[in-house]
Amino acid sequence: MRLHPLAADGLIAAALTTVAVLLGTEAVAQGWPALDPLAWTLVALLTLPLVLRTRAPVTVCLAVHACWAVYVTLDYWPVVGSFGPMLAVYTVASLRPTRTAAACAALLAGVWIYAGLRSDAGAMASVVGQAVGFPLVLWRFGYVARRTGELTLRLRAEQADRARREVAEERVRIARELHDVVAHHIAVINVQAGLARFVFHSDARTARDALDTIEGASGEALAELRRMLGLLRADGVQGADGAPAPGLDQLDEMVTRVRTGGVGVELRVMGTPRPLPPGVQLCVYRVVQEALTNVLKYAPGADAAVELAYRAGEVTVSVTDGGPVEGLDPVTPAERGGHGLIGMRERAKLYGGTILVGPRSEGGFGVRLTLPTPVQAARRGDTVRE
Repeated sequence: MRLHPLAADGLIAAALTTVAVLLGTEAVAQGWPALDPLAWTLVALLTLPLVLRTRAPVTVCLAVHACWAVYVTLDYWPVVGSFGPMLAVYTVASLRPTRTAAACAALLAGVWIYAGLRSDAGAMASVVGQAVGFPLVLWRFGYVARRTGELTLRLRAEQADRARREVAEERVRIARELHDVVAHHIAVINVQAGLARFVFHSDARTARDALDTIEGASGEALAELRRMLGLLRADGVQGADGAPAPGLDQLDEMVTRVRTGGVGVELRVMGTPRPLPPGVQLCVYRVVQEALTNVLKYAPGADAAVELAYRAGEVTVSVTDGGPVEGLDPVTPAERGGHGLIGMRERAKLYGGTILVGPRSEGGFGVRLTLPTPVQAARRGDTVRE
């Protein structure tokens, strides 16, 4: 439970009033006159205004010092009324600029010396020491409290700004995810629609298979869209339907879907498969998906090869194609990639990996991704060759 600041100040004022009352009953034993109703009224005026110390610190400080000066002038025991002014000086130092705090500290020192002159001039050396030491200590403590409060507010503002940037970056990442998913499925749908139209009258079976593929790809695209939109609306990592992110166990399904689009794809797995973190699997899956989508769009008629290799401390995946067949319009390497290349690069960097993207010397295009397993904290720089 956290008290309201006004309630906390009220409790502090009540505590100081109690201490002053207890000290006031000891005035006679200390050789001072007993406190009469006027003295008790002044004691109340020295402590009770501290309820408002954080709302009007300078005003409260001046008021309690004025009451303390009157109290001392009437020759009552000065110690009884000293706690309120000291707390008021600390409050000013913790909430107001240094010059204002210094002036209030000097006021406390002046009244303190005045009280010493009214009581016992023989102990003035001790009184002056107290008049200098107490205000300095109170000012220092208040200054530290004020700086701590300012740094806390600045830290909270920086944390809020960092949180806003992270949210924006996460939304950009989700947008890239959505681009990868939709671009892949739309590319498959586009190829299958062209195939179905071409064989619609001559090969009904092939046309039906193409339409079935279109139906499946469009359904998956819609499911991915719902998942991503659910992620944007929800607080969790998964989508609204709770479906897990795609991983390496779905590479065969992806390759089969691309084959139905007219691209001969060969999938090879080297090494002993082992469990990988979901994020690494998603990174590999999306890079392969983007690379095969580029083959569908930019290398018509080309065959592709996907090679997944498990090695000590890392996993490597490469996607290569032999280039478009003769007679079809190729897309120059400079036109490949775009946002897809940026997404692949950012994914590799996110998981501490490297990626090579560019034309191959033997012809065609290639993508090679290497990710450390498990993901290392130290991220290695990516290398992109275009």
